[in-house]
Amino acid sequence: MSDEPGIPATPAGSTGGPVGPHPEPIRFFGTTWLNHDNGYTARRIGVALGSLAAAVVSCLVLRLAYQGLQIAAIGSFVTLLMVVMFAICSALAFRHTWDGFTRRPDPDRQASLRGLLTIGFVGSLLAYFFRSLTEAPGERLHREEYEAARRHHEKRTTRRSGNPSKKRRRA
Repeated sequence: MSDEPGIPATPAGSTGGPVGPHPEPIRFFGTTWLNHDNGYTARRIGVALGSLAAAVVSCLVLRLAYQGLQIAAIGSFVTLLMVVMFAICSALAFRHTWDGFTRRPDPDRQASLRGLLTIGFVGSLLAYFFRSLTEAPGERLHREEYEAARRHHEKRTTRRSGNPSKKRRRA
């Protein structure tokens, strides 16, 4: 196994491919992000349209919920609290999701924010949409980790040149 997070290495004794780190698959993209092949562009377009459509449908569902609160006549204060809660949670979820594309999230923090991220699902969908306009969401992080793992693997496996017995000893 590789020392880098999420980058498995092929064991040295195995057959059937090059030895070294392999790219980690990304949801909806697999490993097509590495060389931008096998329908990568079409997948990015599909992910962008799908996340935008899901965000629009989610906003419509939230609109229905808001109308339900108005029909229930529970008061303007509670209605205002609900709108503010969804707006703040969506903004926080957007930021958290956006940051997750550039660095690995802390598992403990992720677990503690699970409820907030669930309430702010519209923000997460919008972050996914905006990131998929430029790259596969998380591609930059995966590419940096993969290239670091490759450099580390090449450095570890580079052989010395020359005869080691002729090497001068340090005094």
